[in-house]
Amino acid sequence: MAIELPALPYADNALDPHISERTISFHYGKHHAAYVNNLNGLIEGTDLADASLDEIVSNAEPGGLFNNAAQVWNHTFYWNSMSPDGGGDPSGELAAAIESSFGSIDSFKEQFKADAVGNFGSGWTWLVREGDGLAIAKTDDADTPLAHGKTALLTIDVWEHAYYLDYQNARPAYVDTFIERLLNWQFAEANFIP
Repeated sequence: MAIELPALPYADNALDPHISERTISFHYGKHHAAYVNNLNGLIEGTDLADASLDEIVSNAEPGGLFNNAAQVWNHTFYWNSMSPDGGGDPSGELAAAIESSFGSIDSFKEQFKADAVGNFGSGWTWLVREGDGLAIAKTDDADTPLAHGKTALLTIDVWEHAYYLDYQNARPAYVDTFIERLLNWQFAEANFIP
């Protein structure tokens, strides 16, 4: 069973003006698609040919197989972490867990922004379930919380190709827009299993 490029959860232009259709066409249509194609080439004819993406990520050794599988997983998670109707604040049990772990929703947003902006080089910043609470995790390159047994709730891609066409080198503006206009709290709530 080949790994497939999942459909975006919205139209290519649905995140305009915050993330342009041009960025989506390169980021999803070129980068994400290339990871899927590379991964399928790497697993073809191996004992992983019929494995799920989660199984491949969880069992792959560091290197090309892991990098491509994790990037497919990370990007799929990233697209779902955004919504054309995103932003605002979480509610219910997720909001209570964020307040318990970070002191307030605003404190979480400030720390998440600082960590995403300060994530050196290429990588990802995540809200994860950790023990009885929540934490912010930063991963480099293709690394992912899934490989470390953590439950991801949401992520922001801070590789330059995620924002450079729209924001050039202004990563803080991209992160602000992600938090205030795009962040899909319903997706995060669905991943939060109390």
